[in-house]
Amino acid sequence: MRVGTSSDALPDSLPSVPGTLPHFLQEPVDAYIIKSNPIKLRCRAAPALQIFFKCNGEWVHQNQHMSQEYLDEETGLRVREVMINVSRQQVEDFHGPEDYWCLCVAWSHLGTSKSRKATVRIAYLRKNFEQDPQGKEVPIKGMIVLHCRPPEGVPVAEVEWLKNEEAVSSLNDDNIDTRADHNLIINEARLSDSGNYTCLASNIVAKRRSATATVVVFVNGGWSLWTEWSPCNVRCGRGVQKRSRTCTNPAPLNGGSFCEGMSMQKITCNALCPVDGGWEEWSEWTVCGSGCERERRRACTAPAPKHGGRECEGAPQDTENCTGELCTHNRKLLHDVKPQSIEGTNDVALYSGLAAGVIAVAVLVVAVMLYRKNRSEYGVDVIDSSTLTGGFQSFNFKTTRQGNPLLINSSMPPDLTVGRAYSSPICFQDSMDKELMSESSLFDPLPDLKVKVQTSFMVSLGMADRAEFHAKAHPEALPRGLRHGDYVIGESREKSLLSPDPMDKPSRAPLKTVGVFGHAGGRLVAPNTGVSLLVPHGAISEDTTWEMYMIINQDKSSAQSDEGYEVLLSPEVTYGPPGLDLSCPVAMTIAHCAEVDAENWNIRLKRLTQEKKWEEVMSVEDETTSCYCLMDSHSCHLLLDRPGCYALVGEPLTEQAAKRLKLAVFGSVGANMDYSLRVYCVDDTPNAFQGVVAMEKGKGGQLLEEQKTLLFKGNTFSLQVSIQDIPQFLWNIKPFTTCQEFSFSQVWCSKQQPLHCAFSLERYSPATTQLSCKISVRQVKGHEQILQVYTSVMEREKEAVPFFTQADCTITSLSGSKAFKIPLSIRQRICATFDTANAKGKDWRLLAQKLRIERNLSYFAKQRSPSAVILSLWEARHQDGGDLDSLASALEEIGKVHSRSPGNGKSSDEPGSDFP
Repeated sequence: MRVGTSSDALPDSLPSVPGTLPHFLQEPVDAYIIKSNPIKLRCRAAPALQIFFKCNGEWVHQNQHMSQEYLDEETGLRVREVMINVSRQQVEDFHGPEDYWCLCVAWSHLGTSKSRKATVRIAYLRKNFEQDPQGKEVPIKGMIVLHCRPPEGVPVAEVEWLKNEEAVSSLNDDNIDTRADHNLIINEARLSDSGNYTCLASNIVAKRRSATATVVVFVNGGWSLWTEWSPCNVRCGRGVQKRSRTCTNPAPLNGGSFCEGMSMQKITCNALCPVDGGWEEWSEWTVCGSGCERERRRACTAPAPKHGGRECEGAPQDTENCTGELCTHNRKLLHDVKPQSIEGTNDVALYSGLAAGVIAVAVLVVAVMLYRKNRSEYGVDVIDSSTLTGGFQSFNFKTTRQGNPLLINSSMPPDLTVGRAYSSPICFQDSMDKELMSESSLFDPLPDLKVKVQTSFMVSLGMADRAEFHAKAHPEALPRGLRHGDYVIGESREKSLLSPDPMDKPSRAPLKTVGVFGHAGGRLVAPNTGVSLLVPHGAISEDTTWEMYMIINQDKSSAQSDEGYEVLLSPEVTYGPPGLDLSCPVAMTIAHCAEVDAENWNIRLKRLTQEKKWEEVMSVEDETTSCYCLMDSHSCHLLLDRPGCYALVGEPLTEQAAKRLKLAVFGSVGANMDYSLRVYCVDDTPNAFQGVVAMEKGKGGQLLEEQKTLLFKGNTFSLQVSIQDIPQFLWNIKPFTTCQEFSFSQVWCSKQQPLHCAFSLERYSPATTQLSCKISVRQVKGHEQILQVYTSVMEREKEAVPFFTQADCTITSLSGSKAFKIPLSIRQRICATFDTANAKGKDWRLLAQKLRIERNLSYFAKQRSPSAVILSLWEARHQDGGDLDSLASALEEIGKVHSRSPGNGKSSDEPGSDFP
């Protein structure tokens, strides 16, 4: 490769010739060997007799030179050009203190000249970046700095930034700087700066991409201005005004925090009540005038109409003949007429009066006789609840009034076996013994609905029709396909326990209830969950059946918003199938855990869309015709037209908003004389507590104290659980575990999932068999409950946890008349009466008022039969009760109020006057 020592002297012995020193027209340049490809070094000089390369201090052999020579026509000088190849192996074999280098030496007749040194290096680029950019979340107008240190390489890699695969240039944007040591700096972040950033390093060998860094520019929410106060929600008296604001100034974006504070404010207001006008007393009559008339007047000032009240009805002026109708046609008084004319007139008047009196007496006698006959045969229209309750009432049987001759079979003793079918609050009895007394003993069949029977309003509605008699049914007498196996519950396992000592995390399958219903309707019940579905009679068309189901999600729900301003208050319940075709709404009952107060809560009903997103259906205080929501203290009753998945969520309006927690303590014996106490805090709904029961049943736990309820307020304070009064010489507890704490968000946003903490106790002696202590559960600056524990800890006394509700209930659906409290015949008579407008106000609005359903009446107005929907809601609301007293009492009140007309005290409900 290189010449030896003898050849080193060869160039120096070349003779010199007259001329100038060589001048380099091209010198060798630095070069990089890429992969295994050799590089070429070039040298060109003039005038030059000879040119040789010298590499790393040694001459390159003449055979490795490639040279050519030509004459420069402009200068007339001889130009020589020489080139050599340098291979990767040559560079790798060189181990010197510096890089591999080469230079040229050119000779002329005057001497030699040397070129610059050109280095030859092997080019490469490592794969791994010394520092990858890291993703960031920055607020709008904040500074973004993304660091990038490219991989080691020869030559040094150049860095370029990509945003969403497009090059980022700082030349066109003063807000971006990419010159600072390969870093990307954005001085003020904009929403448009969100994206995926990549650092791209490259040299002559390769290009390398860094890991992608996701930059999110978020916007924290800001409140808009308050709206104007709404009008007072009542037309008269004390009401509520509202104003609201939205978190849209700006709206939170890209995970920015939601606005803190309340979105709605309420204040009380007092609306001036309208005052209807009233007449003053009539004035004295004026003196009888020449026209044989006198006048009197009155003013509408007692009181005068105010605040939109009605004007007085009637005339302010009254005129009458002041001569006893004895004026002549020419308006002269009768004493001015001849006496014989007067006598003739008196005779005619006398005979006419006698004849009219005789006719009136005869008509009166006939009317009285007809009235008495009608009264003795059919009775008057007076409401008596005993007629209603006598036919199908439960334990609270009202005995007939003593001494009332109008009641049928007034001496009949009550049947205390009636109505046991609903003695359980949330479960059907297996016997399904909804026994009805045979109405044949109470009522005679009516030939015509327009005929009144006895003195009962209920009888006048046709309730004397014979109701079906239901004998006791064996559980196997369920409809086809709805036997015990229809109630599907997944294997009970623990789920998401927020516990100081992590335990196994369960996954509970959804709870499903199925039933087949036809035109007769029916009821679905999920035992021990507080959830049921009532399908009214006639909701499904004739000759059609549907297999309907209810599914209760027992896993964590997504119904409440991620921003944290909504709280899940009920289980997530689905009913279907989706294509269900109903002619009237079904009634669904869902248990909730809110301490209902319109001043502190804004409770909303949400539905899951097909895109798996929750949409708001209505607020429970709103009036809408899409659905109906009736809130009770522990349950919400919904009238729904559309199948789907529903849940109740609440937005706290004040810090006094509270939800109920169910507290329970369980115990079980462990190894090495240990005893474990587990305290559960769960939203106070039956379904949520059954999750605790299922978990403890698997552990063999024993309930040590009756579960209690605690009000947990939305005031951001945590929940503390502490154990107290442990016998110090009998039991030992692990240090620093006597008081444990749940954060506010854990409890407030628990999504119906149980929280629990455990206390591990160790007895000093095997002879210790009794444990007594107290467990305090309290919210900081809030309510407190004490659970008193007193139990035997001997293993032989260890028992499985009891089921606190009827967990052995297997009947989850009833169809037809067995599912309803109100017999179909009575229901039809009520609907026929109240669906028809009545001049005396006996319509469905009055029925709703007496049944304490007084709001959102526009929903019922759009229904084909408002009364039927009202009765369905009443059935759903009173499913826990076992009798019909409240319905009978409401109908009795209607009869009392309207049985007398306001002016004369006489009966206005004559037979057949206004009821079918």
